[in-house]
Amino acid sequence: MIISGNTVLITGGATGIGLALAEVLLKAGNEVVICGRREKKLRDAEERLPGLHIRMCDIANAKDRTALFDWATTTFSELNILVNNAGIQRQIDFNKGTSDLLNGENEIETNLHAPVHLCALFIPHLRKQRHGAIVNITSGLGFVPLAIVPLYCATKSAMHSFTMSLRHQLRKTPIKVFEIVPPTVDTELDKGAREARGQKDRGIKAEEVAEATIQALGNDEYETAIGRAQNLRMGARNDPERVFQMINQEDSKGSSQPIKALSYG
Repeated sequence: MIISGNTVLITGGATGIGLALAEVLLKAGNEVVICGRREKKLRDAEERLPGLHIRMCDIANAKDRTALFDWATTTFSELNILVNNAGIQRQIDFNKGTSDLLNGENEIETNLHAPVHLCALFIPHLRKQRHGAIVNITSGLGFVPLAIVPLYCATKSAMHSFTMSLRHQLRKTPIKVFEIVPPTVDTELDKGAREARGQKDRGIKAEEVAEATIQALGNDEYETAIGRAQNLRMGARNDPERVFQMINQEDSKGSSQPIKALSYG
């Protein structure tokens, strides 16, 4: 598809992959709108990237999602690309019952329900555009799960499946459906959990994901696994049990903290 002259909405666009995407899309000649929950981060992004449009929105809230749709399509009538990027990742140990599960943000709402709802809201609008796209940011861990972040992996796996089905349903419309599958990326996604578990590999830079994304759009590559995420995608298809055991291997002290997966997803 054409990668300039578009109007793009990016969820979770104030930091990490979303902000890097906003920057490369602006440089390519697009109008870019980002949304997020933290006003300071949005203002910082606006100052860093002249021409960027910002909107406060908690996509975990259904009313906020509907308000975002109403505002975005009214203010930017030619909006033709939706990027579902916002997400959270939490370590949850089900040995503790509901303790970890209920003590924190709702990953299912943010990572799965929100992008599905946003797709449903925006598709009728996108169908009216001459050309449009939905870009879903998933994860290598959607192909082979890392057991310490079970809901994150489950939601990304569900988004992979949803994206495939959505692409098929929209195949006769002007809307192209892309999936971008990053490996570990050096962002705020896990809210410091990597440091807490002693992970040395912080992952690739968000800018690498952004560049790979815009290249995928330009080449109509509908499923793009980046870097080591390709290993997980391939392993999931060729030898899923071996790859699962490898990335969830315990260390020499018998700790349940994985020591190899962290390079992959």
